[in-house]
Amino acid sequence: MNRGRGSRRHEQQGGSVETPSPSSERARQVAVIGSGRVELGSELARLAEEVGRRLAEAGATVVCGGRGGVMEAVARGAAGAGGEVIGIVPGDSAEEANSFCTHVIATGIGHARNLAVVSSGDAVIAVGGEWGTLSEIGFARALGRPVVALRSWTLKGEGPMESAPGIVAASSAEQAVAAALEAINR
Repeated sequence: MNRGRGSRRHEQQGGSVETPSPSSERARQVAVIGSGRVELGSELARLAEEVGRRLAEAGATVVCGGRGGVMEAVARGAAGAGGEVIGIVPGDSAEEANSFCTHVIATGIGHARNLAVVSSGDAVIAVGGEWGTLSEIGFARALGRPVVALRSWTLKGEGPMESAPGIVAASSAEQAVAAALEAINR
């Protein structure tokens, strides 16, 4: 019996817990990363805002670092289109988040929150970026998350890393969102 606690995602049956598949039970989550120093109104901010809007229109939840720059722009775009935005902030107060975040997770772990941001997305879109963005791209790939780079880092390596596997370049917000959603739905 449920007793008014809302629907339960996991029902115990026969001594085991059946976990529903993410695609059938929850919205897809796309982490959007980029510099906090991007000026609102700049080309990168406009691209990030369009990414957020397009993700929300596709029914995806946006996950970001919750603060300014690219994070605020993507949150503004998603929230403006009626979408959900999870802001994962580095400090211990939800007040750090920009006003467009619909949900805030205050981590209290500083830059280490970059791992939480990318691990919370089923795919990652990098819009521009600085050193923190590069670290997030590395974490995302180490976790096996697909990364779409929109005017972001271009990478190359040696041997099996030569072609930067798992990273796709996009030239527009539309292309970036389509590539991220396609990667999730494979």
